[in-house]
Amino acid sequence: ADRVVPAGRNEPEVARELFIRHALVDGDWNARHRFLQTNRRLLDEAEELEHRARRRGIVVDEETLVDFYDARVPADVVSGAHFDAWWKQARHEQPDLLTFDPGMLVRDEAAAAAAEFPDTWQEERLTLPLSYHFEPGAARDGVSVDVPLATLNTVAAEPFSWQVPGMRYDLVVALIRGLPKQLRVNFVPVPDVARAFLADVSPGEESLTEALSRYLRGRTGVHVPADAWDRTAVPGHLLPTFRVVAEDGSVMAEGKDLDVLKEPLARDLARALDAAAGDSDLTVSGATSWTFGTLPSTYAANRAGHEVRGFPALVDEGSSVGVRILGREDDALAHHRRGLRRLLMLEVESPASSLVGALDNAEKLALAASPYPNVAALIDDCVLAAVGEVVTDPVRDPQAYDHLLAGVRTGLVERSRAVLGQVVRVLGDWRETDRLLHGRVEIGELSAMTDLRAQLGRLFSTGFVADAGPALAHYPRYLAAMRLRAEHLAADPHRDRLLQERVAALQDSWQHRIDALAPGQPPTDDLVRARWQLEEFRVSLWAQQLGTAEPVSDQRIRKLLGG
Repeated sequence: ADRVVPAGRNEPEVARELFIRHALVDGDWNARHRFLQTNRRLLDEAEELEHRARRRGIVVDEETLVDFYDARVPADVVSGAHFDAWWKQARHEQPDLLTFDPGMLVRDEAAAAAAEFPDTWQEERLTLPLSYHFEPGAARDGVSVDVPLATLNTVAAEPFSWQVPGMRYDLVVALIRGLPKQLRVNFVPVPDVARAFLADVSPGEESLTEALSRYLRGRTGVHVPADAWDRTAVPGHLLPTFRVVAEDGSVMAEGKDLDVLKEPLARDLARALDAAAGDSDLTVSGATSWTFGTLPSTYAANRAGHEVRGFPALVDEGSSVGVRILGREDDALAHHRRGLRRLLMLEVESPASSLVGALDNAEKLALAASPYPNVAALIDDCVLAAVGEVVTDPVRDPQAYDHLLAGVRTGLVERSRAVLGQVVRVLGDWRETDRLLHGRVEIGELSAMTDLRAQLGRLFSTGFVADAGPALAHYPRYLAAMRLRAEHLAADPHRDRLLQERVAALQDSWQHRIDALAPGQPPTDDLVRARWQLEEFRVSLWAQQLGTAEPVSDQRIRKLLGG
């Protein structure tokens, strides 16, 4: 009685329309299913467009559905039983009678949304599936990218910072509005600036914020530092969600920060790469001489329909050397250098015994008090460091290796003796510094002394000689700076705390990166450089008069640490 029925309709037609309208607009799923079963796939596809465009009502509404069925269902069909009996017969004669034309489901704006919100993301040779969910406030809200585990090493976060085209404008607006006020006021009106940026700048290799900073500086002369961009000010649906999936389709990890997801999955990735490389003859173990032919710098294979890429490298196995395929090029380079060093050590005659015989009693006594378990272990590490001095290029073929081996054999005794001489002097400085740091400590000096002892522990541990390499020559200066800091601490502990705050976050960031390395994984070149720049930074803060080996700043260190 409360429904408005168009004039000119007879009673059966009115009853039929009420039945259809009740099923499609007011009915439960079973009632709707009776009408929509032949078009479920099309409706699902149309509703998916709403999730992408984040707008309801851009696909067909109930009134259009009612009109569609009202024009096709006979007037005497006024109940579910009538419909079932009629359709059982009618579908044999006209099977497409109740099938929608796709064009009637999707409006023009929805068709445009399909182009702005693609099904896949093309990243170099990888095609990654995208999915969309429209549920404000939910963790799944927005676009999700499925990344197969075995390809995780080849997927970088920077390209995805640009988002899909349909979300890019809102993302740029949110980023600019999230800037501190003193910066934001230079870029108004924000919507106009965002449109101009997107019209002038296309996605490239750099991240969206890097491109945006460069554009804004060129437009206004105002520099936006990298740490001014606030991701927390951006609505969650504008940041892509990454889902790392196993071969069986199960989700192994999910989140907004791809780099954070990668760290705990390093071991799983290594196993996936090993499995992908299982059919090749590249991976070997137990080698004591170069038997690998020419090692390629990259490796590619197909795994579960995806191209898996890795980087072959020599790995140090202690008493032998193997070849593994690593997921990251910088990790592979770090392993390869150490693998080369170990292989060379296995093939040359060690001068360790002659070095021990040349020591006088004072030198033997000095070497006995060290972080090493015994003098023999320390001298072996000195020889390893001397071999490492020659390993500068990551050679990959037998001819280059033979040339390197000949270079190691030439002058190894002299190089090892020079390293040992450095170590004798450094250990003397170490003992002096250690005594200074383990005396009585006032409560106000405890934090500084704890930091100094941790620094000394990082510099001196089993294996420090070969790990330090060329940096060993700077140890006397590092230790002198530590003693100067300790000696001046009581005079101004407040100043010391301020200086310590400048280095503490950087030191913690470096330590976090080191702790996150997989077992046996040597630090990358950037981590090694960051380590020694941290030591130089400490010299610049507490003993500037000693000078630094190179220009150093917190910004340089932060860049090396990926921040």
